[in-house]
Amino acid sequence: MSLSGLPRVLVTSNETPTTGIDLLRTKCDLTIIPATVSTREQVLQALPGHDAVFLVSHHKVDNEFLDIAGPNLKVVSTMSAGYDHLDVPEIKRRGIKVGHTPMVLSAAVAEIAVLLMLAAARRAHEGRTMLEQSQLKMGPQWLLGHDLRGSTVGIFGLGNIGQMIVKRLMGFEVGRFIYTGHSRKKAGDELGATFVSFDDLLEQSDFLVVAAPLNNETRGLFNDSVFDKMKKTAIFVNIARGQIVNTDSLVRALRNKKIFAAGLDVTDPEPLPPDHELLKLPNAEIIPHLGSATIKTRNDMSTIAAQNILNGLEGKPLVYPL
Repeated sequence: MSLSGLPRVLVTSNETPTTGIDLLRTKCDLTIIPATVSTREQVLQALPGHDAVFLVSHHKVDNEFLDIAGPNLKVVSTMSAGYDHLDVPEIKRRGIKVGHTPMVLSAAVAEIAVLLMLAAARRAHEGRTMLEQSQLKMGPQWLLGHDLRGSTVGIFGLGNIGQMIVKRLMGFEVGRFIYTGHSRKKAGDELGATFVSFDDLLEQSDFLVVAAPLNNETRGLFNDSVFDKMKKTAIFVNIARGQIVNTDSLVRALRNKKIFAAGLDVTDPEPLPPDHELLKLPNAEIIPHLGSATIKTRNDMSTIAAQNILNGLEGKPLVYPL
C-alpha cells in the first residue's frame, strides 16, 4: 500500500494504451517506467513494495523477479495472450494471482495469418523486390503462386486463434481444413475441420499455419525432418512464437525449395538482425510481430490487463486467470 492507502501498481512501460492506465488510476497508485529505460534492470529496481505488476512487454517473471518483488506482490498481469515469459507454477506457488489477455487479440492475429498466407502464396515480397529492381518479365508463366481455393489448410494448434483463422478462410472456398493437437476438438467438428496426426498434417497441408503456444513440447519442433515431410508446394506460416521453429532448418527448407514459401510474424531471434539469412530469401514473407497491432486490439488488451489487476487486488476472480 502507498501512503494514500491505495495499492501500488508497477506498469513496466508508458507505451501501453491509456485505456488500462486510466482504469488503474481510479483505484491505485501507479509507478510507470518510461519505455526508453524499460530494461529488466530498471523493472527490478522499481519492483520492491508494489502490490501488482502490469507487464506491457515480455519481461521474464522468474524466481529472481519474485524474490525482489517481495511479499507485497499479489497480482502479475501480462498484456499478452502468450505467457512463456512467466514461470506460472512458481508465481502460483507463492500465492500470487496471474492473468493474461487471450481472446481479444485472436481476431487481429487471425487476420495477420490470412495476410501472410496470401502474401507468401502469391509472392508479394518477391514481386515488390523485382519491381524495385526493374526485373519485370510479365509473361504468362512469370511469378506464379498458389491458390487458397481448393487447397488443404492445416492448423497446428486449434485454439482460439486457430479457430478464428478457419472462420476467416471460409469465404476463400478452401477445399479442406485439417488440424492436429492432443485430441479431437468439438470446435473442430463444428468448423468442419478434420483431426489428423502430426505426420498427416505435414504430408497433406498445402498451407500449414502454426497457432500453438510455445512450451517444452513445441519448442524447436519444426526442424529439418519436419520440413522434409511437407509438400514441396507447401506454404508455411507462423503467427505463434518464433522458437517453435528451428530457424536454421527453415532457412534450409526455403533455400533448397523443400517448401514453396513461408510467412512469418514471429522469428527466432526476434527481432531479426538486418543481415539475417531469412531476410535475404525471396520466398520468405516476414513482418515484425504485428499480430495484435491494431488500435482496438491493443486498447482491449490494456483494459483487460488492468482489470485483471483490479479484480485480483479486490479478491475477485481475474478476467483471464492462468
